[in-house]
Amino acid sequence: MSTYLYAISLGIALSACCGFRVFLPLLAASLAAYFKWIPLNEGMDWMGTLPAIISFGTAALLEIGGYYISFVDNLLDTIATPLAVVAGTVVAASFLPIGELDPLLRWGLGIIAGGGAAGTIQLGTGLLRLFSTKATAGTANPVLATGENLAAITGSIASILIPIITAILLMLLVFYILYKLLGKGLRSK
Repeated sequence: MSTYLYAISLGIALSACCGFRVFLPLLAASLAAYFKWIPLNEGMDWMGTLPAIISFGTAALLEIGGYYISFVDNLLDTIATPLAVVAGTVVAASFLPIGELDPLLRWGLGIIAGGGAAGTIQLGTGLLRLFSTKATAGTANPVLATGENLAAITGSIASILIPIITAILLMLLVFYILYKLLGKGLRSK
């Protein structure tokens, strides 16, 4: 049971971090797998290779840099939303014990928990950036980008070191964002 709890918590926590930045949590997972700090499923061994680290590292640097350029950051949010859901799904499914779970259940959990967490956080940060762009003509967006980068880095490291606590905290954030988004929509009717 503890293996399942660890694997699910690690997958959900890293997936939620994909909502802040798509490639930073993938880079963190890739590095952790490369150094054998975390286990990967047999079919996901590619994540722990040097080419994966280089690819995710390059993508993470480009993504971080892009969020510091006004207008490009809003364009990136449009692209990052579906990418965050896919990345969250892949990350979550990467850590579930493959031999013990039916593939439909593993990928279903990955989509619902991982993709859902990443998509919700990405939607919240995207809406926050859109509001910031309108309210400050984009001048506050680099501050938001820095906060999101720190959240992605800190969350990814915490996901690897203390996955259960991190997963709980990030899921509370997801529920808070959903409450704010859905609550606001219900109150306006």
